[in-house]
Amino acid sequence: MTHTWFEAHRETLDAALAASESRGYWSAYPEVPSGRIYGEDAKKDGIVAWKSRFGTQMGSDQPGITGWVDTERSPYGIETGIEYPTVDLDVVLPAAAAAADAWKHADIETRTGVCLEILHRINRRSFEMAFAVMHTTGQGFMMAFQAGGPHAQDRGLEAVTYGYREMTRCPASATWTKRVSKTDTITLEKTWRIVPRGIAVTVGCSTFPTWNGYPGIFASLVTGNAVIVKPHPGAVLPLALTVEIAREVFAEAGFDPNVMTLACDSSEAPIAQDLVVRPEVGLVDFTGGNVFGDWIESNATQARVYTEKAGVNSIVLDGTDDLRGTTGNIAFSLCLYSGQMCTTPQNIYIPETGITTPDGVLSFDDTAAAIVKAVDWFVSDPARAAEVLGAVQSEATLDRVGAAASAGGTVLRDSGSVENERFPNARTATPLILKVDASDVDVYQREIFGPVVCIVRTASTDESIQLAASTARTRGGLTAAVWSTDGDVLDQAADALTDAGVSTSCNLAGQIWMNQSAAFSDYHGSGVNPAGNASLCDAAFVADRFRFVASRVPVAAPVEESVT
Repeated sequence: MTHTWFEAHRETLDAALAASESRGYWSAYPEVPSGRIYGEDAKKDGIVAWKSRFGTQMGSDQPGITGWVDTERSPYGIETGIEYPTVDLDVVLPAAAAAADAWKHADIETRTGVCLEILHRINRRSFEMAFAVMHTTGQGFMMAFQAGGPHAQDRGLEAVTYGYREMTRCPASATWTKRVSKTDTITLEKTWRIVPRGIAVTVGCSTFPTWNGYPGIFASLVTGNAVIVKPHPGAVLPLALTVEIAREVFAEAGFDPNVMTLACDSSEAPIAQDLVVRPEVGLVDFTGGNVFGDWIESNATQARVYTEKAGVNSIVLDGTDDLRGTTGNIAFSLCLYSGQMCTTPQNIYIPETGITTPDGVLSFDDTAAAIVKAVDWFVSDPARAAEVLGAVQSEATLDRVGAAASAGGTVLRDSGSVENERFPNARTATPLILKVDASDVDVYQREIFGPVVCIVRTASTDESIQLAASTARTRGGLTAAVWSTDGDVLDQAADALTDAGVSTSCNLAGQIWMNQSAAFSDYHGSGVNPAGNASLCDAAFVADRFRFVASRVPVAAPVEESVT
């Protein structure tokens, strides 16, 4: 069964290996929610499957259940009433360790085949997953389908691919012979075993539970580690579905399904702090805020820790040959998912002398006004705004927007709600846009998560670049964008920002935005600045989840028979 899965998905794996080398565009899982691809009834069946979960308990087959929690609240105002298991760590950790024994001793092809089959089955349920993501995170349907489904699956496949590549770099066995004299040699038969780090814990986030969760989950699984998934209390269902599917595949493959388990909690009774420091835990993947991320890095010293935390993403505006196209591109990035992406730009640096355009120099105030106008146009159509903005995942984000409006600077555009015809109780917010001076560091040199934008007046483009890079070094940053008609400025900005560990885009136009990160081509995060210590996905993200350990056996020299 398991090697059959490896062979069944071998074409996908080979294509993924090639894509990881070429870094060109490739995707295993179609991102278009089309009935021609996923089946004519796929969307209807996905809705039915999602709604069938309402008022039920998920994960009842797990070990060590101590109770049930119902912590999710749809940002669109839908009541789901799904309950998830809380667990006794003294039961679930030993169960995971016991399940890992057979899993870690399975060969590379077996583990790879199982992981590929899990991803394949998740992909076939992408519509169900889309509704689960949409009504926990607040993403619009299209984003929930793409980012929560095929794009997340691509990221999981990327981790499996890199894990397979790193594990197969070393041969499973070899004969080693060394001549020690003119007549004598020593021969050893050497066998290398892959030894996993131990139990892996994934601490999920509330905004992109699958996209951010799958890289660590599948990197750990393919390299032989059992995984305990601890979702964010506000976004459990997408990861609960993932665990459910994985456990079915493990059981069919003849493995203990406790190779992957779900451990839920509530904000009133959190377990992540206790879980990640347990001695059985060898790996921790975390996505979330700086405070807890920093705590994990400092305290989970028995484990290899991979974090993605908060950052301040920047735009440097120096000039453009298409003002409308540039401001439209920026406006979409600011509006997409109400600024709740870790890649959303927050600070827009514009020199006080203005920017160059085909019609001459556009003043600072007029440039800022053009950005506001582009955002206003984008949210002016309720149907368009509702789909792109989605809904705000947490009440705390709305509170943060309100606080930012009175924290300093001049309000150029106030935040407001938008009407959602399908979901009248949706929690919505359009971008708040502030104008600040470069000296107002207390206002803009910190992450303000959500739809908050700071347009920063600088003395020059040189200062804009310096501020964007220095903020990334001190506060963290994942993405940056630069617009200029001067090649030297583009080079200067790219040098400074990439040195600060920030993925930098130049002169974007059309249907590509700085928020986007493509599997098999873009590295998400660098581990260079305080926004996190890991990159999704590079070799370092997977290779340290296991070790090669050798056993050596001498081979006796053949005995020559005497001739009588």
